[in-house]
Amino acid sequence: MRIILFTGKGGVGKTSISAATAIRSAQMGHRTIVVSTDPAHSLGDSFDQIIGPEPGQLAPNLWAQEIDLLHQMEQNWGAVQQYLAALFAWRGMDGMMAEEASILPGMEELASLLQIGSLAGSDEYDVIVVDMAPTGATLQLLAFPEMATWYIEKIFPFERTAMKIARPIMRSVSELPMPEDDFFDAVESLVRDLSRLESLLTDRNISSVRLVVNPEKMVIREAQRAFTYLNLYNLPVDAVISNRHLPDEVEDSYLARWKERQAHYRRIIEESFAPLPVFSVPLLDVEVVGYEMLNKLGEMIYAEDDPARIYYRGKAQELIKQGDDYILLLPLPLVKKGDISLHRGSYDELIVRIGGWKRHISLPSSLTGKDVAGARYRDNHLEIRFMSPAR
Repeated sequence: MRIILFTGKGGVGKTSISAATAIRSAQMGHRTIVVSTDPAHSLGDSFDQIIGPEPGQLAPNLWAQEIDLLHQMEQNWGAVQQYLAALFAWRGMDGMMAEEASILPGMEELASLLQIGSLAGSDEYDVIVVDMAPTGATLQLLAFPEMATWYIEKIFPFERTAMKIARPIMRSVSELPMPEDDFFDAVESLVRDLSRLESLLTDRNISSVRLVVNPEKMVIREAQRAFTYLNLYNLPVDAVISNRHLPDEVEDSYLARWKERQAHYRRIIEESFAPLPVFSVPLLDVEVVGYEMLNKLGEMIYAEDDPARIYYRGKAQELIKQGDDYILLLPLPLVKKGDISLHRGSYDELIVRIGGWKRHISLPSSLTGKDVAGARYRDNHLEIRFMSPAR
């Protein structure tokens, strides 16, 4: 099975390229479904037909789905939402407003992300193509499983035990709604599902992220940051789709400056994301809408190649033994040395921070009893040295 996720800055053409990739995958004989985690669904607009909340077949081997967020919310967040609504109502909030306020920011997108795990577990599809939300929201969603798993393992057991003690005491002195066991069961189930999803998304034999860019400075800069953070969270990136290049045959003098700038940025794209393969896609002379145009776009991107194959395999991290010491190598491309900081969490955990992002890395057993002796950044890798503690 393959999961292919497309992300990039808003407006770069992610939806069209996701749909075109799904069509080519289906034509290669793979049972393929294309879904969107963006609340502003546009798959139906791209295919120019109605796509429902359940998987519907569009062509041989091809299905599409615009996820019913309300259904996903009720299924994955129902007990928690009920408690939050009761809590807000106790504080005097109107019933309808309390219900709306109980939907926390990001939960709708998160519920749609969980659908990927559900589709992967159904064994009905060979390839799942995901049209992700714009880059910032995508990174927040893809980072959430690891953060949630850390919470459920480190903090949650203490909260659940404390609530069992506090619940009868609080009920005797206050009408404040207290979370019941089904609340904690729902949170635990949600995080376990997210943990399984993280295992899928970080499995380099199953999942790949593909960055969609345009030959424009702001778009490239955002994609570069995304590439760094995706590596930080151990999410494999296997290709870049460089979209909407002015074709060489366009000789209009008005567009000459645009072609010159695009040529400059195309070189930057090739240099910035090496050794990833870069697929160049021309700007078409008609709007890319409907199956026929999406099929044409897919042919331009992949030609006779299979879009479901893995285009690049790189190591997420590597452990090297040097004498009595160990070197942990983490690929972190396109990051400035001064932006990196790290410190040791618990004995089996290392926390790496880049700007406003951080990752909790579970250390191999061979490193859990060793001290961090230093770190340096070179050749797009963070090298962290571990040594045995002084006796």
